[in-house]
Amino acid sequence: MACCILHKDLGYVEPNTNKRKWHSAFVAIYCSRAFLSHFRTTAPKQSYNKISPSPSHTIVNVKPENSFEIHPTSLVELVQDKNLLQLEDFGGVAGVVKALKTDAELGIQSDDKENIARRHKEFGSNTYRKPLTKNLIHFVWQAFKDLTIIILLGCAALSLGFGMKVQGAKQGWIDGVSIFVTVFLVTGVSAISNYKQNNQFDKLLKISNNIQVNVVREGLFQQISIFEIVVGDIVCLKMGDQVPADGLLLEGHSLHIDESSMTGESDQVEVNHNQNPFLLSGTKVVDGNSRMLVTSVGMNTTWGQMMSQISHDSNEETPLQAQLERLTSSINKIGLTGTFLVIVVLFVRYFTGNTEDDNGNREFNRSTTKSDKVVNTVIAIIRSAVTIQDGLPLALTLVLGYSMKRMVVDNAMVRKLSACETMGSVTTVCTDRTGTLTMNQMRVTEFWLGDESVAEDSYSTIVPYVAELVREGIALNTTASIYKPNLGSEFEISCTPTEKAILSWAVLELNMDMEKVTRNCTIIRVEGVEAFDFRKKRSGVLMKRKADNTIWVHWKGAAEMILAMCSSYFDASGIIKDLGKNQKTKFEKIIQGMAANGFRCIGFAHKQVKTEELEDSEGHETLKKDGLILLGLMGISDPCRPGVKKAVEACQYSGVSVKMITGDNVFTAKATATECGILKSDQDMSSGAVIEGVEFRNYTPEKRLETVDKICVLARSSPFDKLLMVQCLKQKGHVVAVTGDGTSDAPALKEADVGLFMGIQGTEVAKECSDIVIESFTSVPTVLRWGRFVYNNIQKFIQYQLTANLSALVVNIVAAISDKEVPLTALPLLWMNLVMDTLGALALATELPTNELMENPPVGRTEPLITNTMWRNLLSQAFYQTAVMLTFQFKGETIFGLNDKVRDTLIFNTFILCQVFNEFNARKLEKKNVFKGIHRNKLFLGIIAITIVLQALMVESLKRFADTERLNWAEWGACVGLAAVSWPIDWVVKCIPVPGKPVFSYTSNKALKIFELGEFRVRENSFRTPHVDIC
Repeated sequence: MACCILHKDLGYVEPNTNKRKWHSAFVAIYCSRAFLSHFRTTAPKQSYNKISPSPSHTIVNVKPENSFEIHPTSLVELVQDKNLLQLEDFGGVAGVVKALKTDAELGIQSDDKENIARRHKEFGSNTYRKPLTKNLIHFVWQAFKDLTIIILLGCAALSLGFGMKVQGAKQGWIDGVSIFVTVFLVTGVSAISNYKQNNQFDKLLKISNNIQVNVVREGLFQQISIFEIVVGDIVCLKMGDQVPADGLLLEGHSLHIDESSMTGESDQVEVNHNQNPFLLSGTKVVDGNSRMLVTSVGMNTTWGQMMSQISHDSNEETPLQAQLERLTSSINKIGLTGTFLVIVVLFVRYFTGNTEDDNGNREFNRSTTKSDKVVNTVIAIIRSAVTIQDGLPLALTLVLGYSMKRMVVDNAMVRKLSACETMGSVTTVCTDRTGTLTMNQMRVTEFWLGDESVAEDSYSTIVPYVAELVREGIALNTTASIYKPNLGSEFEISCTPTEKAILSWAVLELNMDMEKVTRNCTIIRVEGVEAFDFRKKRSGVLMKRKADNTIWVHWKGAAEMILAMCSSYFDASGIIKDLGKNQKTKFEKIIQGMAANGFRCIGFAHKQVKTEELEDSEGHETLKKDGLILLGLMGISDPCRPGVKKAVEACQYSGVSVKMITGDNVFTAKATATECGILKSDQDMSSGAVIEGVEFRNYTPEKRLETVDKICVLARSSPFDKLLMVQCLKQKGHVVAVTGDGTSDAPALKEADVGLFMGIQGTEVAKECSDIVIESFTSVPTVLRWGRFVYNNIQKFIQYQLTANLSALVVNIVAAISDKEVPLTALPLLWMNLVMDTLGALALATELPTNELMENPPVGRTEPLITNTMWRNLLSQAFYQTAVMLTFQFKGETIFGLNDKVRDTLIFNTFILCQVFNEFNARKLEKKNVFKGIHRNKLFLGIIAITIVLQALMVESLKRFADTERLNWAEWGACVGLAAVSWPIDWVVKCIPVPGKPVFSYTSNKALKIFELGEFRVRENSFRTPHVDIC
């Protein structure tokens, strides 16, 4: 009856048989869903403390002692729906902890392998199904979709058909099949190269995704792979981390999450215990610290489901690849235009009877026309015009793949291919101080109580009352945790390096018992904790002593900022004194003295507050920020990394400017910059080389652009200042690389042309915004050298291949128009393509980077891809090769007494050998000694030997296949001698100076902007993977 009523409501009309079946199926599904919906709404509410059945699961509790008290589906729905009512039914977060048989403080028992295995079985692993990887067949198919390959296959089919028709099946198949075989060989090499690069990219991606996560297991802090996390784990999160799985908040302070990767909303979401304790996998911690309980992993999370459907395209088109595509496309258009005109001339001459055969008779005869000559001529000319298109993409693929592999060996992992080539053009590197230039191994070196310094071995002499206040300020005003597994072991501290130095000092020197301090005090959590703010450089906490119920506020942060909040101070005797103007000046000099030694200066202050002082004018609870009592000043040392000064000098030697942008005060920044070599002895604030962030941001836009080049150190800077610096440098035409590891560095890393992530202790937010992961600043010169290696080797190959293509095109066109047989037909040119595009590209792509690359200034944005030097080299060699081949073509019979077969073989052999000898010339674009260091590149020498052997086989042994004639020793000697002349020609030509300004002004016409590197650099961001915006 229900179905009949539904039919009526739906406006049912008698359909045909097929429509009736589909309609019946729809009605059945609709009715079943309606029935289930009615069942859900009318069924009595069940308790979530037991296993909650779902429509898609049936749970049979066979062994209760081995199962958990909550079903995975319920956990998935709980977090993804952010259902507070359901969480209450479970008994809150504590109830979920109990149901998952874990401990909020100690975590799970990791020594019980069965426990981990059972959690894997019940809830799944923290991995997601990856899309099917592309196999070799895919890349072969992609190669055959190339227009050039399609043209060649068509030409091969025509050659095969016409050949068999004219010469018969016994002889006519050779040319066509030869072209097919060569095309398959060239295509196979290209496909295999792309396939290997794809596999290499997948391996690097796997390494990049293997994030290390801090968890608590058996009461111990452990670092495990993100893939090893199981449901029930207790995960420690800090600012900049990626949430590794779905979960619930256990404890945390000022926790703000960026959920834009999941929801698309850029607003930050506050996570707290009362209104929103839910954490989603894949989101980022923008601010605060916390501990979370993992409730769902892998494919049971929205993030896992999304990632399983995303295919990471390893064949991203880099800016240089786009540049080369435009270059080859434009050259091919020019070549094809010339080819079309030649074909028109040939057909007009042929069909008008203006061509003659060897006997002087007219070639064109309607009844006996032989089309194989015309077909071969057209095929050869087309092939000579389009041959470059295959070589440059393959060469760039080989260069990028080789450089990526070698950079991994040099502790640099490329996350975006475009960064490889962009590094070759970097003109400025902006670097952080802490952890980048320094070792990030901080230690408290000085402590001042009042205006007196406390000796390192005399901390026990500090007045007990003041020492207790310092202990309270350190233990409560922190997001760190201290754990001591047993009496004989060392303390385990989980926090930032600065916090770790402070806590270690308090534990070891002041005998601080963190558990005792926190047990005796209560933190007032309602607007009572102000987490460290990288803009304000301070953090505060409001707490109550349980012994007397007094309320105190504690502040710590940048020494000069804490000092500005104080009106009195403790002297060395523990007596509170007023902080007058003279005394404040004295403290400022103490801070400057510590900063001049490169110390990070931290101040501590406190004050007892009354209840009525807690609220502001609007009735909101707030922390008191003035009238405080200065407890003490601390100097924390952080030595420079070994090798940093040499790395900075190497960058400066190569023409790359290094600027330090730091949040430390100007004296600390200046001391570190001087020690590292960034700042010279004659540079200071008066010269404009050192300024503070507030001064820089208050400049007018014109003033910033005017002074940005002179600035070497930007101190007391905010993330906005760093971003502003990068933007100004890019406006001035610089190619900017930025190093960073913290969340605050993310905007600048994203804005820079190349973001360099310090992979030692960096955050996931910064990593997602970066392009290359390096170990330390000492790797920057190495990355620069590899970047220049990519650019330089591509230039070498362009010069090498343009020379061969230009000479082949000119020779064939001249021969065709002059009513001569084209000497370089399809098969020889395909063989040349194999020699150049594969063997030549491999030889030039694997030339190791040399120190000579670092002697030249960076390329910059406006330099042309084909320089005047390259034009000089390639035109001279192309002219010589053209002259030799045309001499053989037109005067071979007269001067040398050669028949047509031997003449064509000599031209083919000399042409290939000229490319072999010219390969040596291409090794050095400007240096005359092209043999320098060649003994170290055994691969290059091996490829040259293989090329010569294969060429000898083509001429001497594959006569029928290659349509060649065997040569005698004298003819071989002539070919080698003529080819070897290219060496002295190269030496002489390199003595000719060329102007620095490009001869061809491509910038005058935007349609011809194909050779400018700057064109694609400006648009580089269009190739970059979108990142999470945390600004």
